[in-house]
Amino acid sequence: MGFKCGIVGLPNVGKSTLFNALTQTALAQAANYPFCTIEPNVGEVAVPDPRLDRIAAIAKSAEIVPTKLTFVDIAGLVRGASKGEGLGNQFLANIREVDAIAHVVRCFEDSDVTHVEGGIEPIRDIETIETELMLADLDSLERRVDPLEKKVRGGDKESAASLDLMKRAMALLTAGKPARLAERKPEEEAEFQRLGLLTAKPVLYVCNVDEAAAAAGNAFSARVEARAKAEGAVATVISAKIEAEIAMLPPGERKEFLDTVGLEEPGLDRMIRAGYELLGLITYFTAGPKEARAWTVTRGTRAPQAAGVIHTDFEKGFIRAETISYQDFVSLGGEAGAREAGKLRLEGKDYVVQDGDVMHFRFAT
Repeated sequence: MGFKCGIVGLPNVGKSTLFNALTQTALAQAANYPFCTIEPNVGEVAVPDPRLDRIAAIAKSAEIVPTKLTFVDIAGLVRGASKGEGLGNQFLANIREVDAIAHVVRCFEDSDVTHVEGGIEPIRDIETIETELMLADLDSLERRVDPLEKKVRGGDKESAASLDLMKRAMALLTAGKPARLAERKPEEEAEFQRLGLLTAKPVLYVCNVDEAAAAAGNAFSARVEARAKAEGAVATVISAKIEAEIAMLPPGERKEFLDTVGLEEPGLDRMIRAGYELLGLITYFTAGPKEARAWTVTRGTRAPQAAGVIHTDFEKGFIRAETISYQDFVSLGGEAGAREAGKLRLEGKDYVVQDGDVMHFRFAT
């Protein structure tokens, strides 16, 4: 199950520096974890999760396989992208293919790095990109409304439901608000997502600050964080320059460097986890002598569908899931201890997988 997070931003905000740091981080992880660069602008990175290492140690697993998140470095945007300016058409097409947007916002002063808008103003930059995405969404919806209205007049009930959602989204977009703020019922979510709206995608604001502000942020990033909170989005602070330096260091030297700059962990780790959480994802684990592996599923996934992430046959022939919570697995020394303590549960088809579950699936072939 692949999940893609597109990295977007205006030119000269540090977007490519950040992506290159992600790529170098992934290459460094390759010593321990499988990694592949799918295309020059696409990379997969392991989601940092210390639980997996603990599970592997207890299970004496020969191999550790983390869950991964795919980041896509999307061409820089300029004003007029919605009308095809610059690489606008390519930019918009690439965004349609991702599950969430990591919006890199320049929150640092540097006279050597020019700003496409002439000065540092993160909220204006956010609104520039948001406006282009909203204009593209409006154009897309306006072209679809007339044909859909004809179908509705012909008595097509499915088209009526789609048209209602479209008009709700258009009302927001016309008012200068992203489509993701549209009120909708849970049963309408799938149809809403099928509209393919750019501003319906969840957003992670990545505040790229200077080295001195990497730990606590600055006045620029504080304004972005306040905006994110107001619109129900997520924001994280990161220094792309520091991350680029960390990524190039041997693993043994990174802790000392982090201590020097006042960081407990790389900002990229926070960014990766924030992207993972933004998408509403959770992790369950499988563990044995051969390997300990983390698996990604969306929150609310039931056991058979979680099993299907491993192999479709697991879902088709699902019988039950032997399940241990992470806390019990660790505190009781693994599967044998959990079984003896009565903490290994047999869960059926209606069980909703919980974050951290250690699972073993029984299925019929």
